[in-house]
Amino acid sequence: MTPKETLQKWVELFNSSDATALADLYTEDAINYQVANSPVEGKTAIYEMFLKEFATAKMVCIVENMFEDGEWAIMEWKDPKGLRGCGFFHVINGKIVFQRGYWDKLSFMKQEGILIE
Repeated sequence: MTPKETLQKWVELFNSSDATALADLYTEDAINYQVANSPVEGKTAIYEMFLKEFATAKMVCIVENMFEDGEWAIMEWKDPKGLRGCGFFHVINGKIVFQRGYWDKLSFMKQEGILIE
């Protein structure tokens, strides 16, 4: 798969809350760095992160723009409640080796009713 095709598959699996299939899109030593959180390193840890996130809230990614540049796929997204963000995915041979995401964690927690410490 091209980087853009990999990202399109990622969106499909994310929206179906399929942590197992999502984790299979990553390499064993991949890094998922959502800048509002600490980096998550390794396919197993990324799988566990998705399990926890999907248990916390129903998340939906609506793609606004998606681009491909060499080994990178880039996406601007929103969710049904108005939260917006973007993600950068470094993809080699159809597998994500690095992901970086930017979004407003405080707004997400407020709209989901998650207690803020």
